[in-house]
Formats: sequence, C-alpha cells, structure tokens
Amino acid sequence: MELTSDNGDVAPEVRLGRRIRQLRKENGLSLRQLSERVGGFSYSYIGRVELGRQPASDGLVTALDEFFGTGGTLSEIKGLARDIVIAQYSREYVRRERGASRIQSFASSLIPGLLQTKDYARELFRASSVRASDREIDAQVATRMERQAVFLRDEPPYYLAVIDEAAFRRPTLDRRIIREQLEHIASFGSNPYATIQVLPFAQGLHPMLGGTLNLLTLKDGRMVALVESFRSGDVVESSSSLLELVQRFDLARSKALPATESLDLIRNYLKEYSDES
Repeated sequence: MELTSDNGDVAPEVRLGRRIRQLRKENGLSLRQLSERVGGFSYSYIGRVELGRQPASDGLVTALDEFFGTGGTLSEIKGLARDIVIAQYSREYVRRERGASRIQSFASSLIPGLLQTKDYARELFRASSVRASDREIDAQVATRMERQAVFLRDEPPYYLAVIDEAAFRRPTLDRRIIREQLEHIASFGSNPYATIQVLPFAQGLHPMLGGTLNLLTLKDGRMVALVESFRSGDVVESSSSLLELVQRFDLARSKALPATESLDLIRNYLKEYSDES
C-alpha cells in the first residue's frame, strides 16, 4: 500500500521518489549511471528512494538538485517529507534547532533525541508508535538522525544535557542496543562542545519530574523552548514562560552530578549491562 499523507494525497517522500525517477528517465540514465554521475550514493539506495521505500538523505537530495539543475525543488519536497514525520507541534522548533548556538535538554525517563543511536531510536519509536508501519518508523528514525547533523557544522552548537538516572535504568529489550547507546553518550560527552550530566535518584524530587524540556538559544540571543509530554507538546516563546522554564532547568541541573562523575555513573551502567550478556 502506498504511503499517503493525512489528507489522502500521496506522501511527500513518495512524490520525491517519483520526481527523481522522472528526472533520471528524462535524462536517459539508468540507476547505475545516475549513481556514478552523482557519486557517493549506491544505485540500490537511489532505487529504494525512487520507490518510496527509504527516506532520501539531505546529502542525496542536495546532490541531485545540483546535478539535475532543479533549483532546490527536490529539497523543498524533502522538507515536506520531513514535516510529515515530525509532530506538528514541534516542526517550527526543529527548523530553528538547525541554526541554534546553544541547546539545553532535560529528559526524565528516556535518552534525549539528539543523543539517541539509530537502534535505540528505532526501538523507542516501535514501542511508542503502536500503529506505525515499518516504513513509517524508518522515516521517523531517519529524521531523528538527520537532526543530529547539527553537530557536524563547522561551528556546532554548545550542547548541555541533564538526564534523570531513570533513563539509564530503563533498558531496551535487546541489551546490545542499550550498551551501544551508553557507549555513544560516553563518547559524545568527550566533545569540547558537549556537557552531559546525570541527575541521580539520591537527589529525590526535582522540578522537572515527568517532563522533557529543550531550550534553544538562537544566534540573535532569543530563546525558544519545547516542552513535551506523552504524544503532545508546546513551543514556548513568551518571556515570562521561558523564565520559569529556565529556572526549572537550572534547579534540576543544580541537583545533577558534575560531568566527570556523570560519565563515571554512565560507565557503571554500561558495565552492568555488559555483565548481563
């Protein structure tokens, strides 16, 4: 069954694939020839994109726009496809996230999205998106991974994450996945632009219980917040509301372990899950 959008139209990722196929055929190219001309992308991958079976990466779309001289048309369709798999309430936040100079995250029971590995994100989406098809889950995972490209910028944003210890006590069904996730966090925390802190159980109650908060500082100094709960969320921009959220974040952070001790605790959990295997 072909993937469709909420209004019954063909989904943007399918439209994108069809348009790429049309352009390829108009230029008299086989999949192998297009792969060779563009470079860096296998013909089988491009074929799956054309059939709407796999999301197109930003790199592929940009390369094809340039190769076919389509003036960014493919990138525009790609943007629509991305919006389909991002919750409506957070789309504007995600757009701004790409140009942020500082990102602060608090997570109470799960690993923050910008720190998630592909397998962890897939298992999370599979558990929470009970009606989603494998294709839809793949699209959600791909979009989450694309968001992490913000750290590949020449000047990546400063990233500060405060994670409740509960997130580390909630293992995945496949212990390999949680081990790889913890290894990734420990490695990411060694970057000069990143600080990872754990809020331990020993601190008891705190002002961010049960919630997820992301705070963006934009290049012009303005702030935007995204507050999320189960399947819903709000983008916050008013000064008074932002002040309260920043205070909540700061209070939670004041109870967290320093970065070095936090990484030690994460490594302890990693050892615990490794010993179980």
